[in-house]
Amino acid sequence: MNIEGSVALVTGANRGLGKVLVEQLRACGAKKIYAGARDPSKVAHSGVEPVKLDITSAADVEAAAKALSDVTLVINNAGVASFSSLADDGSLEIARKAMETNYFGTLRVANAFAPILAKNGGGALVNMLSVLTWITYPSLAAYCASKSAAWALTNALRQELKAQGTLVVGVHAGLIDTDMAAGVEAPKVTPEQVAKAILDGVAAGHEEVLSDDPSRHIKAALSNQPGPYL
Repeated sequence: MNIEGSVALVTGANRGLGKVLVEQLRACGAKKIYAGARDPSKVAHSGVEPVKLDITSAADVEAAAKALSDVTLVINNAGVASFSSLADDGSLEIARKAMETNYFGTLRVANAFAPILAKNGGGALVNMLSVLTWITYPSLAAYCASKSAAWALTNALRQELKAQGTLVVGVHAGLIDTDMAAGVEAPKVTPEQVAKAILDGVAAGHEEVLSDDPSRHIKAALSNQPGPYL
């Protein structure tokens, strides 16, 4: 689909990759951009419409879908990650939080906006996944599990929404140089590179975007014996 002239919603748009996506959507000529955030006062962009949107809140998502009836591109970017061991006393609560945001929140937004995309000609739904969809980084095991679940969800949504003409895109990236990955000492890709890969992929009609070398290498190695890739 064309980014130019599109009406886009970006969740988690107040910082990190979401903030950069908003900037690049503007540069690509999007007609209107809704910047979703738990606290819309933290959306610092000019020329966009801040939207109160906590994707774990059914009320927030329902209100957003009711108000944003002109959306043609939804980018499910909001997510959480917590460093912990699965053996910690708090591991179940951390796992629930990861699943509630990264899986159920993604599904909640998709369900709410799929009919709107259909009404507006199909458009595109983009789900931000991770290279950790396919491998496990031990101290981020809950996050890895939630992204694996979101990958399965994305593949199912792609099949279900194909009939209405909606392009469903799964995006994989290695460590992105944002606050979320600040605690990891490893090579990182810039959010600008990932955002460009996402928008280029949507414009080209790609169903999967491997936005950097780590995601391409690990996807190619999935048939190999599992090991400590990071």
